[in-house]
Amino acid sequence: MNILFLILAFAATFFLVPATIPLLKRLKFGQSIREEGPKSHQVKTGTPTMGGLTFLIPIIILTIAALFFVDDVSKMVVLLIVTIGFGLIGFLDDYIIVVKKHNTGLTSRQKFLAQVIVSVIIYIIMLNFIPGISNSVHIPGTEFDIPLGFLFVVWIVFWQVGFSNAVNLTDGLDGLATGLSVIAFSSFLAVTTALSESTVSTFLCIIIGSLIGFLIHNKYPAKLFMGDTGSLALGGIIATVSIMINNSLLLLIIGIVFVVETLSVMIQVVSFKLTGKRIFKMTPIHHHFELLGWSEWKIVTVFWLTGAVAGIIGVILGVM
Repeated sequence: MNILFLILAFAATFFLVPATIPLLKRLKFGQSIREEGPKSHQVKTGTPTMGGLTFLIPIIILTIAALFFVDDVSKMVVLLIVTIGFGLIGFLDDYIIVVKKHNTGLTSRQKFLAQVIVSVIIYIIMLNFIPGISNSVHIPGTEFDIPLGFLFVVWIVFWQVGFSNAVNLTDGLDGLATGLSVIAFSSFLAVTTALSESTVSTFLCIIIGSLIGFLIHNKYPAKLFMGDTGSLALGGIIATVSIMINNSLLLLIIGIVFVVETLSVMIQVVSFKLTGKRIFKMTPIHHHFELLGWSEWKIVTVFWLTGAVAGIIGVILGVM
């Protein structure tokens, strides 16, 4: 059944993208490229964005259909709410930028508040409807857990907000965030399959199929960008999956590229504020390599390979 859902998700997204691109072009939903960004990116100006809708819609529809086939409906409902919640935040941000022509989109405070609200809602639902969710943080590859008690809600908020923004920061090169997401979700699929988390595995098959269908059109040179609509949703989903299998720290390994991208921005900001000097030529770090002369495809390939190696390590630790 999981293979069937994966194939259906792939087909739905693969055919929906080329049908959607002309509509987005007619509506002038084109990407605006920052002037301070790499000059090579200026050629991407006008490339249709908000493409996250082309894989989120099939994911949502097939997830609803899967509710009739899975063992644990509550887990599937939580994953559905996360997908819609974070996807809606990203959609509003993209809509304000692309349609309303406000370059900043949602303010940082508005976006953060919305992400926190969705995360708290998820915490309340998991606490009341999903038995077996631990309020401790497991150390991957060991038998040790760190009990958090009532602070667990803070952890969930931090994890979901943090990784939704991490995937968003990584989405700066053609196919980069999409490919890394396929790798990360595939790694978690291997873990959930080994742990007999059949419901989560079914959802992961749906999302992997959809993302592969999207990647074919999003790889270099991209015909469509996912926008915040897609990246914020993917980050929130992958954080939720890690929490749902009681192994959230495993995401630090499987999602190491997302982590490094985010850390590069934080290090750059702190360094500049404290010393007035920049550590990297530009952040997130994929732009640093661009300015060093690496081609876009080389950066994406190296980052994908890094994510794949990290994913293998994560799977090994996740099933121990």
